[in-house]
Amino acid sequence: MQMLLFLGILCLAGSVLAGANLATLPARARRDRIRAAATYGNVRVKSEPERTRFRERALGPFVAWLAQGMLRLNPRQNVEGVSKLLVSAGMRDTSPYTFLAAKAAGAVGGVLVGILFGVAASPGMAFLFAGVLGCIGYMLPAVVVRGRARRRQEQITAELPDALDLLAVSVEAGLGFDAAVSKLTQHMEGPLTREFELALGEMRIGESRSDALKKLSDRIDTPGVTGFVRAIIQADQLGTSLGRILRVQATDTRLKRQAAAEEKAMKAPIKMLIPTVIFIFPAMFIVVLGPALINIGKLFGGF
Repeated sequence: MQMLLFLGILCLAGSVLAGANLATLPARARRDRIRAAATYGNVRVKSEPERTRFRERALGPFVAWLAQGMLRLNPRQNVEGVSKLLVSAGMRDTSPYTFLAAKAAGAVGGVLVGILFGVAASPGMAFLFAGVLGCIGYMLPAVVVRGRARRRQEQITAELPDALDLLAVSVEAGLGFDAAVSKLTQHMEGPLTREFELALGEMRIGESRSDALKKLSDRIDTPGVTGFVRAIIQADQLGTSLGRILRVQATDTRLKRQAAAEEKAMKAPIKMLIPTVIFIFPAMFIVVLGPALINIGKLFGGF
């Protein structure tokens, strides 16, 4: 019993550690890149190869083993799909095998903790708790990453009209498209700006504009960015004015953003109905009808 408790706590702690590591990996990677850029040229490079860190040597094979087990248990998921999900969430520095290992560790930890909590009641409750907590531990990393991807896509959709306005003004002022994108990366911040910066870097190293924009559209995967990329590629092929295309795209995306905001505003009263019925109406009934019911009870009690 004590050994099962120890294993359950160990697996739960491992899943929490893996989830925390997965959630803070982009921030730590960005901090390391900033630190490396700040100290560039101040450190002498050693001639001998750098040794692998102990954490990578100790946890790397275990993470790979858990990820391979997850791929064998669920053949419908693959590394490419997981990579696309992580990229859409802005976690391109996170390995797909780390994500799959976090799901496996969460499932195992949930099963062991469910067994430990349910065995005190009955064997049937132990199986029930193990199944429920195992499913929760398995689904939790995917839910977190999908929620992060959805919030990032919403933020990109909100930033797109302003970015297109800046691109249109820059192109109409006489700049080329690449120079306009460079100006965008200098004056705006956010996930859309980082994606444009990555596409600009790809174009600077020799990749064609259409291929870099198609990769941008695949990474973001939102209707607004897809339409913008399609319009820019068609303008390059047909030789039409980029400034006019960008102005039309900016107006269209702004109207779509306004329509989406109005749709959310129309849905708000319906969403407020459920908590109103559950939490407010009972209190109102108690306050309004409570004294009347008390008086009726006294009246009938008097008879």
